[in-house]
Amino acid sequence: MSATTILIHLLGEIALLLWGIRMVSGGMQRALGNRLTAVLGIGLKTRFRAVLAGLGLTALLQSSTATAMMTSAFTAGGLVDLVPALAVMLGANIGTTLIVQLASFDVSALYPLLLLAGLVASRSGRSSSWREAGTALVGLGLVLLALHLLVATMAPLEHAPAFRALIAAVTGDPLVALVLAALLAWAAHSSVAAMLFVMSLAGAGIVEPQAAIVMVIGTNLGSALNPVVAQLGGDPTRLRLPLGNLLNRGIGAALLLPFAGPIAGALLTLDPSPARAAASFHLLFNIATALLFFGLLPLQARLLRRLLPEQRAARDPGAPQYLDDAALGTPSVALSNAAREVLRMADVIEEMLRDARDAFHHDDADRITATRRKDDILDRLFRAIQRYLGAIGGQPLGEDEARRLSDTLALAINLEHVGDIIDRNLMDLATRRIRSGLRLADDAVAEVDAMHGKLLDHLQLAVTVFMVADQDAARRLVEEKEAFRDVERATTQRHMRLMRGGDRRAVEASALQLDIIRDLKRIEAHIASTVYGLLEQAGQLRQSRLRAEV
Repeated sequence: MSATTILIHLLGEIALLLWGIRMVSGGMQRALGNRLTAVLGIGLKTRFRAVLAGLGLTALLQSSTATAMMTSAFTAGGLVDLVPALAVMLGANIGTTLIVQLASFDVSALYPLLLLAGLVASRSGRSSSWREAGTALVGLGLVLLALHLLVATMAPLEHAPAFRALIAAVTGDPLVALVLAALLAWAAHSSVAAMLFVMSLAGAGIVEPQAAIVMVIGTNLGSALNPVVAQLGGDPTRLRLPLGNLLNRGIGAALLLPFAGPIAGALLTLDPSPARAAASFHLLFNIATALLFFGLLPLQARLLRRLLPEQRAARDPGAPQYLDDAALGTPSVALSNAAREVLRMADVIEEMLRDARDAFHHDDADRITATRRKDDILDRLFRAIQRYLGAIGGQPLGEDEARRLSDTLALAINLEHVGDIIDRNLMDLATRRIRSGLRLADDAVAEVDAMHGKLLDHLQLAVTVFMVADQDAARRLVEEKEAFRDVERATTQRHMRLMRGGDRRAVEASALQLDIIRDLKRIEAHIASTVYGLLEQAGQLRQSRLRAEV
């Protein structure tokens, strides 16, 4: 086999390895969906549970970068303390070693079974979760197949003096070997892929055991670079978690690098296989780092907060705070980011509803102008959320994630429409009332205030349904919508009576009240429609209000 043929084979097998890892990570993310972030949220309660949560999630995803993005979504804005978040990354670093441990043994008989089981599950699974889990199994089978092919391709190179001399020259200097392995892991965005390649070199005898240990240290450093690079250029506080993880690995590397030779010798006495020795050191390195820094995390967190303080500049209220483009490759995290931004829209709507209620009590034109400006904030947030959700929709999504995306977009659209009604209708009515000098009767003001109060309550109900899928709250919201129709009907009837016998000013005030109530009813309709998807999914929503023909 010529050198060109060998190189082509190696490149193809590395590509197959990377694609398999991507299938494992993507398949498990889509299979578990929002359960991933739910489990991680529970794990972030204490340091020890955080380590276990990071280990478990990363063992499933085989991507510490994905775990880092999820954890960053929880820590952004200070919702979760930095200490348990750093603990998650200690566990995540251990989790990435598990598939490497599996691959260190002879698994040539296992990958066909994984490919077959994955194909059956992905083709015949009754639920999307089973089908996506099947995709992950196929990906794992491809990873092991790629490793098997890499070993077979490199076997002839063991007896190629020129190639061995070249690799020996490159890896003979520990610093060069370290940098080379770090660049490989960084470029591949996967410590697993880099480790399997290093193990293939070690197993074929192409690199010396000591050089293999040095390269294992380099892969750990390189994979920690990816989350740091992803957060560059944004809020400095987002760098705290990935930078802390990189510092942990960097200090561990500095402590162990001088002992690469003795470590290699000790591991080879326990197991003569250089590939398994590299895999064992990969696991031990991350366990040792976790043990070393577990007790020091509070001190490290204080240092990171001092190095990367929060920005003091006033934030633009219309600028998105949570739509992190670096999270788009992890749909469950990106959807959580979008949900948090939509909740900001709900906060703006709550302020506008309170302002709208006050606008019919006071002759304050400046307050009306300020309320209109809040709709501009709402529009900017909506455009940013719409763009972000469109980018998420371009990723492969599971059924749960696709439904979550649809629910998030529906809530954002309806909130934007509510803002338009307040701006273009209610504020116009408030302005007209001030200019004409009209005064609503006390009972009319009380009725309008009561409807505003109901809308504020229903907005909170809609947010609750969105966050926790509460079917009882959803039913209550739809049932209480009927009360707004009753108020509109009664107000219309009163207005008709005034038109027949009332004075002009009373008719004008009644018409103003009717217009206000109709707009409030429209707002209620938009708020209630945000829960239709959940009720329809649960089979609790009729297809039509029309009575069936007899």
